[in-house]
Amino acid sequence: MGGVLSWEAIRGHNLRGAFARLRVSLDRMRAGRAWRWGCVVVAGLVGGWLGLALGGQVVTPIGPADVTLGLTPQWRGETVVDVAPLGQLAFDTHSAPLKLEATISDIRLSAAQEMFADPDAINRMAAGIGSDLRDGVVALLVRAVLAATLGAALMGFLLFRSARRAAGSAAVSLAVLVASGAAAAGTFNPSAIAEPRYTGLIAGAPQVVGSAEEVVGRFSQYQEQLAGLVGNVAMLYEATSTLPVYEEDESVIRVLHVSDIQLNPASWSIIRTLQEQYGADMVVDSGDLTDRGSATEDVFADEIGKLDVPYVWVRGRHDSMGTQRAVEAQENAVVLDGGIEEVGGLTFYGSGDPRFTPDATRLNPDSAGVAAQGEEEAGEVIGSREGVDVVLMHTRTQAEAFDGVVPLVLTGGDHLRSTELTDLGTRFLVQGSTGGAGLRGLDHGPDRPTPYQASLLYFGAESGRLQARDDIDLGGIGLTSAQVERHIEADPDRPVGDPPEDAESEGDEDGRTP
Repeated sequence: MGGVLSWEAIRGHNLRGAFARLRVSLDRMRAGRAWRWGCVVVAGLVGGWLGLALGGQVVTPIGPADVTLGLTPQWRGETVVDVAPLGQLAFDTHSAPLKLEATISDIRLSAAQEMFADPDAINRMAAGIGSDLRDGVVALLVRAVLAATLGAALMGFLLFRSARRAAGSAAVSLAVLVASGAAAAGTFNPSAIAEPRYTGLIAGAPQVVGSAEEVVGRFSQYQEQLAGLVGNVAMLYEATSTLPVYEEDESVIRVLHVSDIQLNPASWSIIRTLQEQYGADMVVDSGDLTDRGSATEDVFADEIGKLDVPYVWVRGRHDSMGTQRAVEAQENAVVLDGGIEEVGGLTFYGSGDPRFTPDATRLNPDSAGVAAQGEEEAGEVIGSREGVDVVLMHTRTQAEAFDGVVPLVLTGGDHLRSTELTDLGTRFLVQGSTGGAGLRGLDHGPDRPTPYQASLLYFGAESGRLQARDDIDLGGIGLTSAQVERHIEADPDRPVGDPPEDAESEGDEDGRTP
């Protein structure tokens, strides 16, 4: 038989080869099917994520605000409250891969005015907030399920051109979302509300206003304050009709003087309303726009660019050079830092405060250096021989050397308005805080509120001299008062320089020592 194979050996060899080829074919079929269903799962996850990103939001009324609720996938489950422009508060409320985000998108003025006019409306609003929030969350969940399922189905159909696989992608997305929602509900921790994480501008709030519990309590007061401000501003226009008459002509220049906003977002609505209603030609700010001068606070200066008039500004001791650059970036801003500028028919000289101390507890009481700088700057103005109408500084300490050099000096820094006409003919006007002293104004409590203060100044267009002013006060926390006082300059064209014989200073009209 030698080298001849038997029929049985050949047949056995062929059968083994056929079984091997069959196993390879089956393995390839299984691998292809697993790959295809793996693609279906991936399409379901990606399509569901895109669906949530594009359509997983609802706008729901909660009290006087319209709040946008959104649901997005995220490995770390949390609830985020966006308090623009202050920043965000984040809470570790659950352990599922979902993020719930709430953003205040609009405040309905009619509802806020109703709360101001009717104190019982606040109680009714508080009673209804729970149901408003519950209805909003239910609407969000329904919207999220529909958006994620539809997004996954569309993604599956576009990739596979198969209705069966598109339905499989939709089923995967729905199953993952339902499982994540169930996990979020099962791991929900309501006590996490007391331990928020602060990011953005509000990050400094714990150091300023205390613990989380105090922040929650004071922020409720702050919300009542915002509602009251809406009515306060409206009351000012009615009060104006009872003021002493100031006969102004069409050429008068109206300037809104503000100061020490200190990161209070409520100030912008006040400034915008006063500017529009009183027809101010420009806004002049004597510094302390921010609270700590940090880079995260720079976005606060963007509100300046939303005003339709020039915004003349000097740096305060809570404003950094970064703050100054953020203000300079606004198209309508005029930043004064050791220079003379003509704005809207008036000639200004201004300079920033040489100190930068964001923490008020570390302010250097020695002001000799500040006064010395002011003397140098006054000498520069005298040497320039330019007719300056208004000097703008942050503090009177720095501006004191301009007594007898210019007719009007505007400053801030004291958080309380005061004024004096000196023997040399210079009017010093120290503006109060247009931000109610910012977040620090919450420290005083409702019994000692810091008022919101601003002044509307009337200048003669030809002379550049102050003719009259309206001092505007809005009640702080716990108060619903609004007051405006008109002061008319008895001798707006008075000489400035050497005092005449027997001249006497007017002193402080408000009975306070400047």
